[in-house]
Amino acid sequence: MKNNASSITRRRFLADSTKAVSALAVAPAFISNAAAPGESRKLSPNDKLNVAFIGVGGQGAADIDSVTRAEEVNVVALCDVDESRLNNAGKKFPGAKHYRDYRKMLETEKSVDAVVIAIPDHSHAAATMMALKLGRHVYCEKPLTRTVKEARAVALAAREAKVATQMGNQGMAFEGNRFIEEWLADGCIGPVREVHVWSDRPTSRGKLPGWWPQGIQRPTDTPPVPANLDWDLWLGPAPQRPYHPAYVPFKWRGWWDFGSGGLGDMGIHNLAPVFSALKLGAPTSLHARSTPVFPESIPLANIVHYEFPARGEMPPVKLHWYDGGMLPPRPDELEDDRELNHEDGIIFVGDKGKMLVEGWGGEKPRLIPESRNKEYQRPPKTLPRSVGHHKEWLLACRTGSPTRSNFEFAGPLTEAVLLGMVCVRNGGDKLVWDSVNLKVTNDAEANRFLHYDYRPGWEL
Repeated sequence: MKNNASSITRRRFLADSTKAVSALAVAPAFISNAAAPGESRKLSPNDKLNVAFIGVGGQGAADIDSVTRAEEVNVVALCDVDESRLNNAGKKFPGAKHYRDYRKMLETEKSVDAVVIAIPDHSHAAATMMALKLGRHVYCEKPLTRTVKEARAVALAAREAKVATQMGNQGMAFEGNRFIEEWLADGCIGPVREVHVWSDRPTSRGKLPGWWPQGIQRPTDTPPVPANLDWDLWLGPAPQRPYHPAYVPFKWRGWWDFGSGGLGDMGIHNLAPVFSALKLGAPTSLHARSTPVFPESIPLANIVHYEFPARGEMPPVKLHWYDGGMLPPRPDELEDDRELNHEDGIIFVGDKGKMLVEGWGGEKPRLIPESRNKEYQRPPKTLPRSVGHHKEWLLACRTGSPTRSNFEFAGPLTEAVLLGMVCVRNGGDKLVWDSVNLKVTNDAEANRFLHYDYRPGWEL
């Protein structure tokens, strides 16, 4: 019997997904609001965008800097559950109002045109959906959501809202990202049937301790909550648990309730050029293996194998992901005196050769061996070049121009990435994926990891 997801592409993915909305635990609130989203303020060419920032420390601080450097905007409001970070960010924008709860901020600040969301993954969907329903343009850090079902709901809501969206995988603005697509379209290595993609995270250059802990047990002690932190707001929709410094700041990425490990972090960056160039949508199946799986924290290292169907004239693709210091087999074409980049990379395997991409997000593509790279005649540059990842979004807020990582692209990418972690968490055995109906068809138990019950007050 033919799998009904076998011909799913990114375009069909969103068109068909309306059939699957009833499967979403969060559907009623989404459906009741999607038909009548809030209206965006009409901007003249000389008007400044009114921007609010949710999350102002760490990556949030970097986004504030990038947005305000890209364009002169009105920073209307700042929101963070950490009062110390909030006050520190506020020093640069004395006119901005301060909030601890983004729900109150979005309800109160009627003049806001656009919202930047840079908070832990488990709160992405709730903040994004609220902003979309209010008709606000949204920039959300990667991964777009923490669960597969959230990714589907957010992508659908963005389509209904008709606002400018961008996910924070900055590599989509890289020149190398465009070279990959142009060269593959030119047939530099022939039809691509296999791809290997990796990142060393959560390790740092393959060594421990790394960026954040994984493969550990949940702490049992209950230290006091720091005076500057609103722990209940930090938890947001996630299940209640006592505060512990094992979770914040930033260490949350290694816990199932809050993040998705190296795949959710760097997989979004490094898989994006693969999905874009090869026009990938939903996988038909996947299987995985990992270091020991803990009940509450993500394994230290994972390998996930995806299978994608043919797309038009493009053949089926096997895609392999490696993290935690794991690497793919060394390609025979790589020169003896060169090593694979241990931190991040991609190998495209075509019928006529291989392309190696070194660095994150598609930074430095080249054909291997070097003799082939030198003789290859580059095709003309056919793709529009980026004005900058954040600038793309700001321009789209004003004019409706395209962004390269809008939620129509980011939604399916995030679904596939998070589905890999569902497979790992479920033990790694093969999962057959029905994207239209948003479910695993050969293992009903795996479906419990596609979403979870939110705490009251945080529904989408």
